[in-house]
Amino acid sequence: MDHFETSRLTAERLREDHLGDLVALHLDAEVSRYLGGVRSAAVTETYLVTNMAHWDRHGFGLWALRTKDGAFAGRAGIRHIAVDGVDEIEIAYTFKRALWGQGLASEIATALTDIGLSELTLASLIGLVFVEHAASRRVLEKANYLLEKTTMHHGEAVVIYRIRRQIP
Repeated sequence: MDHFETSRLTAERLREDHLGDLVALHLDAEVSRYLGGVRSAAVTETYLVTNMAHWDRHGFGLWALRTKDGAFAGRAGIRHIAVDGVDEIEIAYTFKRALWGQGLASEIATALTDIGLSELTLASLIGLVFVEHAASRRVLEKANYLLEKTTMHHGEAVVIYRIRRQIP
């Protein structure tokens, strides 16, 4: 699924030509404070290459997000991540600061959850959030994820939320 839409966003599979938008997003200190810190252009380029390879390997990954008028809004996706030595599949979302507080994270979290559980038929999805990131925790709670545990990830205290596919 290279492309999808929500009521206010369009999502397109991450490509090389998204690098400039991603660099600008990752250089914003407020945006990056819950991503492990500001990322240089070189680090973002490696991030982009890694995430494009994820698509090739797994058939899903990160999408660049645009508002309906075509402006870059952020990035979001479904990807493999190692947590406490276990291969998990997480939903992830990051928006430009100018778009915070508009419900876009909840909108994309709901769409990603539906894609992951219904279309990809994954058994479960997680959300990994810095303990103090209250807004992102609320997004996952509104999307019916349940708090599973607190752990350390890359030296940071995080919480893991999980949602499981309902098997009829």
